[in-house]
Amino acid sequence: MPGENLTREEARERADLLTVSTYDVAVDVTRSETTFPTTSRIRFTSAREGAQTFVDFLGESVDAITLNGVALDPSTHYDGARVRLPGLARDNEVVIEATGRFMNSGEGLHRFVDPVDDEVYLYTQFEVADSRRMFPVFEQPDLKARFAFTVTAPAGWQVISCQPTPEPEPAGDGVATWRFAPTPVLSSYVTALVAGPYEAVRDELTTRDGRVVPLGLFCRASLRKHLDADELFAITKAGFTFYEGEFDLSYPFEKYDQIFTPEYNMGAMENVGAVTYNEMYVFRAKETQSRIERRALTVLHELAHMWFGNLVTMRWWDDLWLNESFAEWASTTAQSEATRWRSAWTTFATAEKSWAYRQDQLSSTHPILAPIRNLEDVAVNFDGITYAKGASVLKQLVAYVGRDAFREGLRAYFREHAWGNTTIGDLLAQLEKSSGRDMAAWSAAWLETAGVNTLSVELATDAEGAEGAEGAEGAEGAEGAEGTVAAAGPFADQGTITDAVLVQTATAQLPTLRPHRLAIGCYDIEGEPGVSERFVRTDRFEVDADGPRTPLPQLVGRRRPALLLVNDDDLTYAKIRLDLPSLAVATGLPHGFADSLPRALVLGAAWDMTRDAQLRARDFVRLVLTSLDGETDSTLLRVLLSQVDSATRLYSAPARRAQLVDDVAQRLMHLALAAEPGSDAQLQFVTATARWAHTPEQLDLVAGLLDGSRELPGLAVDTEMRWTLLTSLVAAGRADADAIETERTRDATATGRERAARALAARPTAQAKADAWASAVERSGLANQTVDATWQGFGLVHDTELLRPYVARYHDALTDVWSTRTHAIAESIVEGFYPMALADEPLLTASQSWLDAHPDAPDGLRRLVAENRDGVARALRAQAIDG
Repeated sequence: MPGENLTREEARERADLLTVSTYDVAVDVTRSETTFPTTSRIRFTSAREGAQTFVDFLGESVDAITLNGVALDPSTHYDGARVRLPGLARDNEVVIEATGRFMNSGEGLHRFVDPVDDEVYLYTQFEVADSRRMFPVFEQPDLKARFAFTVTAPAGWQVISCQPTPEPEPAGDGVATWRFAPTPVLSSYVTALVAGPYEAVRDELTTRDGRVVPLGLFCRASLRKHLDADELFAITKAGFTFYEGEFDLSYPFEKYDQIFTPEYNMGAMENVGAVTYNEMYVFRAKETQSRIERRALTVLHELAHMWFGNLVTMRWWDDLWLNESFAEWASTTAQSEATRWRSAWTTFATAEKSWAYRQDQLSSTHPILAPIRNLEDVAVNFDGITYAKGASVLKQLVAYVGRDAFREGLRAYFREHAWGNTTIGDLLAQLEKSSGRDMAAWSAAWLETAGVNTLSVELATDAEGAEGAEGAEGAEGAEGAEGTVAAAGPFADQGTITDAVLVQTATAQLPTLRPHRLAIGCYDIEGEPGVSERFVRTDRFEVDADGPRTPLPQLVGRRRPALLLVNDDDLTYAKIRLDLPSLAVATGLPHGFADSLPRALVLGAAWDMTRDAQLRARDFVRLVLTSLDGETDSTLLRVLLSQVDSATRLYSAPARRAQLVDDVAQRLMHLALAAEPGSDAQLQFVTATARWAHTPEQLDLVAGLLDGSRELPGLAVDTEMRWTLLTSLVAAGRADADAIETERTRDATATGRERAARALAARPTAQAKADAWASAVERSGLANQTVDATWQGFGLVHDTELLRPYVARYHDALTDVWSTRTHAIAESIVEGFYPMALADEPLLTASQSWLDAHPDAPDGLRRLVAENRDGVARALRAQAIDG
């Protein structure tokens, strides 16, 4: 639609022209199931009399416009996206009466009907630019203002916004009106409206400046019994205490509500004082510790935004990365220092950084400071660079300037810019003052260039024939990688180090070498061989590395350690390569690390080598299968299981794959049967066994667990586990649509409805795949999470040839999907329905041909297709090495 895609230049011009003071927004959600009346009264000044500007609105219609007392004709002043305001005075008031549309895509004002009790629940999701779907607004982050919301809704509802909820005023039969006090000065994207018969649990805390802040937790009535309020309040209070101390600044708002909402597109959103969450975080069945830890991180992430993002806000979306990366860094820091999850940095290294490394090696990679030309650019940059790489680089920045200097710079930043808008330069200026480091050079290297470096150590020793430099080079090739696995065994003394150099490399396409502050760890083996052997860190030192080669005099003259770990403690952002002797020793002692972080770093290095076609997929799989037994870190276990899946199904040589699939499935079943009753490992191994089950023995186990004829002590066959087991049987052809319907009736909830959609799409027939495709791709109307569930089941196949017809159909549908659906739905379809399980030359050719034939397709669409293509190309390189 013309005008829908606001550009950076338009936003800059509008910000130079306007100063917005207040919004009075009135919304009535009682009139219709599809639309709602919405009115904005906006007061603002113009720097130039006689100038013109526009207000943003995406909805059903604009019904009346009054600018400074003069009526404007909507038919000539509204184009479907913008309300044009000509002839501005110095001081202006515009009143725009409009009709908005309820959404089922998780954008704007989303409307959901609970199938359990037919109750209606509403919530808003405004980031990036969807407040304009609920009310007319100047939709850009640097036009902050005060917002006063008036909401008319059913009298028995909870109505929640950024300010404390006022007493409702009767407004007719069964209807009431809530008049909220004006907010502080905010950007429109962090305002909110949540309304419906939500159940509430309340608490309070006292801030460091003595104010009592009310706390609220809300969820749908049908989920209230599953809401573990005590745990959530405890995490929230720990976060308040930590951030107020770390930032030297009390919580800046009046209350703090957290609402768990249905059909949510993301994990959560930092609306001021009214954070909305995906209700997957209300656990209705036994959950892994990984998911529980992730929820805690999400709670802390959104709370960090109250200071960084809401109190101080980016000027334009090119600093979105800083907003999100800071919250990632701050929440992980808070989790590791203020909660029971002391190994939070292991989770960060295992999950978040692996996401960053993967994203940074796609053809679509971009600098952290990405050029955000318009709103479409923002939408596709909610990615692993914006979140995970940015947070990784902030962790490196903290190491580079020192934690104390970082803290002081951050506090000065908040003091100077509270309630304002900033750029990254404002933060770096404070850090340069507090640390004395040159932030301009650091920023140029880390923020303004793309790509990931690789770090390794070259060693020379006085032991005959044991030159580590040769070993490091060997690790770059498949033969050397194979040798590392074969060479695993007891460590042999390799003499005294005579020379040591840290080597930094980059790709030819992205050649930047960066300054790194990192640690080198020296580990030796202690304990009785074959019984109690373990790695013990005997030395650790930090270095500033820059350029291709950095001498390491700290190592010269000492006995070569059993294992040398580059980037120990994971301070910097880089792929690491272990020298051959170190990798061999680590492979031979997979349970040798007592601490989870070095264990994760070593396994992460092996995974990077596999993805880079430097280690055979089957060797990586065998390494991980050996490491799984006894793994206690839940997130590391989850990620390793996912990596085994990719290595086997995508990266292994097709001629060898069937045997590798059999080996993995059998090993996982053994681990599930042997796991400690009731343990996190048992839950993950049973879930993985269901995912892989394909032989009669494996499927008999799955079927027995589902019908109760087989029991595993400690395993809760609860609602979610039943769906997991049933979907496994469905995908293998051992259960049909009738079984799915029976289970859906048993679980007559919104989640049950989504699980049924996934299971139906997983049926191993051409007709089932065609039905799934038609329901989500060819027809519109499915809610966002049902679309997601459908593509999840669609791609769940044992026989990948079921997806062969969709190579052509997928590419033929792309332009229509992108042009007719909202961004959230279109992105879900383009990513989710790609037949990646095929991962072969015909699929690669089809995607490249589409890109070649559609050079003028929208940038966001081309990017997603190119990323899919990149995944196939990487898989083919790995398959060639594995073969």
